[in-house]
Amino acid sequence: MIYSGSCIKVARHAEANDVAELVFDAAGSVNKFDRQTVNELDEATQAIAAEDGLKAVVVRSAKSTFIVGADITEFTDLFSQPDDEVLGWVAKTAQVFDRFEDLPIPTIAAVNGFALGGGCEMALACDLRIADTTASIGLPEVKLGLMPGFGGTVRLPRIIGSDNALEWMTTGRDRKADKALAEGAVDAVVAPEKLIEAAVSMVSDAASGSIDWQTRREQKKAPLQLNKNEAMMSFSTAAAMVAAQAGKHYPAPHKMVETVSKAATLDRDGALKVENEGFVELAKTDAAKAQIGIFLADQLVKSKGKKQAKSATKEVKQNAVLGAGIMGGGIAYQGAVKGIPTVMKDINQAALDLGLKEASGILMKGMARGKVDGKKMASTLASITPTLDYSAIKNADLVIEAVVENPKVKATVLKETEEHVADDAIICSNTSTISINQLAESLNKPERFCGMHFFNPVHKMPLVEIIRGEKTSDDTIAAVVATTLRMGKTPIVVNDCPGFLVNRVLFPYFAGFSRLVLDGADFKAVDKVMEKQFGWPMGPAYLLDVVGMDTADHAAGVMSDGIPERMEKIDNDPVTLLFNAERLGQKNGKGFYDYGTDKRGKPTKTPAETAYSLFKPHVADSQEFSADEIIARVMIPMANEAIRCLEEGIVGSAAEADMALLYGLGFPPFRGGIFRYIETLGLQNFVDLADKYADLGPIYQVSDGVREMARAGKSYFA
Repeated sequence: MIYSGSCIKVARHAEANDVAELVFDAAGSVNKFDRQTVNELDEATQAIAAEDGLKAVVVRSAKSTFIVGADITEFTDLFSQPDDEVLGWVAKTAQVFDRFEDLPIPTIAAVNGFALGGGCEMALACDLRIADTTASIGLPEVKLGLMPGFGGTVRLPRIIGSDNALEWMTTGRDRKADKALAEGAVDAVVAPEKLIEAAVSMVSDAASGSIDWQTRREQKKAPLQLNKNEAMMSFSTAAAMVAAQAGKHYPAPHKMVETVSKAATLDRDGALKVENEGFVELAKTDAAKAQIGIFLADQLVKSKGKKQAKSATKEVKQNAVLGAGIMGGGIAYQGAVKGIPTVMKDINQAALDLGLKEASGILMKGMARGKVDGKKMASTLASITPTLDYSAIKNADLVIEAVVENPKVKATVLKETEEHVADDAIICSNTSTISINQLAESLNKPERFCGMHFFNPVHKMPLVEIIRGEKTSDDTIAAVVATTLRMGKTPIVVNDCPGFLVNRVLFPYFAGFSRLVLDGADFKAVDKVMEKQFGWPMGPAYLLDVVGMDTADHAAGVMSDGIPERMEKIDNDPVTLLFNAERLGQKNGKGFYDYGTDKRGKPTKTPAETAYSLFKPHVADSQEFSADEIIARVMIPMANEAIRCLEEGIVGSAAEADMALLYGLGFPPFRGGIFRYIETLGLQNFVDLADKYADLGPIYQVSDGVREMARAGKSYFA
């Protein structure tokens, strides 16, 4: 044994005695670059350098995957340190990779499974790279608001060219082995069982002089081989693409282009200094904090879901969906496409036809994009059984009621359902606002009942809110969580209340918008600020058009009945005015905006003069509001209600609330979620801002709990 640590071991290869194998084998399920592993890599490098008789090194993993990247859990504390300390850490760590790269003998990375982030940078530090067919290689740091910090921005452009490297880094997409080979990131691809043998053979060829590894290494340490015109064209094109695709809210891809451009004429040491400085600059941005927060919150939500699913005692072998149409068809498709046979029941054939049309339409679009083949389409549609007869659901293990959002209709359907399914079948309601406790009153066995709130369009929206009623059993929740995961969705369990979590926090946002319009704001200007500056995919007026004025007005009534102290319906609410005028939004082509097509058949969206005319008798004189005031007036109500949901135990943690809004509403990722947004403002600053608007009504008035947290300097993520 040449070196033995807790994460890395180095020994001579059993057959090729002059070849050392540096093996990553951490205690957990995957290899990560935490501080311990980085220290051991440096020690292992020194041990290899001191060992006599070695001619080459193979770097490999003892696990089913190579190295998944850096340990993100170490970042949050680290990045809160002063700039010079963060710079010292990243520079010192990058130099460990440099010292490995500078070993006096050739090195090769044998990549299996994922080689991401620091794992990819480890492979790039080697002279040669060979991958097996399971490999996926990439630099996804941009998804955390960061850029590579261990030499990735220096080595990758010098190996595969700046254009390819910038595309890798600014998108964060990894490459399968064959794609990586075609672009020059790896030198060979072999079957998994041949990986180590082929790596030893290739690096031995390098040691014997058959492969010029010295020239390859020097190229990585030299300036980029671009003349002035090539460099200008390459970097200006990359900058334009990043500006168009990433926009202004995500600084990381812009910084990557700037970094590679600045470092193009520098050697390795100079280029790494530029990278180190850029990394620290990004680490201190709100976007990085938010995106790292999202990553950690996502890990928490997934871990919680898997843990709940493991405790499930009932296996769901067949689903049933009650109520077809677009929503029911989407739910039926989602189960069927993931291998769960699904009965789709309705009371009329036209609805069943629409449900099947929805499922087949999703599949057809998948085929057009090359993501679905004919066999998958046929098997998915064959797994959906349309029926008008209740008897067809008798063998269903889990029934999802998805009929019209009316408590009386739902109660009737749920009661009938209970009479036609097995005693241990689970019954769920896909309701967006109606109390689960109220609906449970229609059932003889409420312990097997819960809410299962899908978001539209079902196949695109990752979230499913699972709503626990007062009498819902733990076994029911566990089985529904497990089924939701099997359906490819992210489950977040919440407790019952009007609107549950997502809609409960959404409707105060809509109320803030409506009051803003009544006070003289132009809805088009509000949408522009909330989309372009705050970062929502749709402003509130546009989102209401997508939701539908009939749905929004009805839900506002439910919320008003459930939480009258804060959500009483607004007099002359623009939403109600549009609804009464039968302007329902996109579903009939007219709402806040008029929808149509241009001469080329492309969709159009134009602020509706009719909408302005409808509002005019009820709104104040037109006035311009600053972007900051628009943001404050619509976001404070949402933030306040999210805080109340956490304080009341509707949602288990701030992290889960953030992920629910991200996955259910498209909350801007660079802001990290509603609680991360509040913390970025600073709790005391948020309280002060809300107090400024407190006279606008109860939705602007903060809770005693957040005042106390602000006074005590506490965090929702502690």
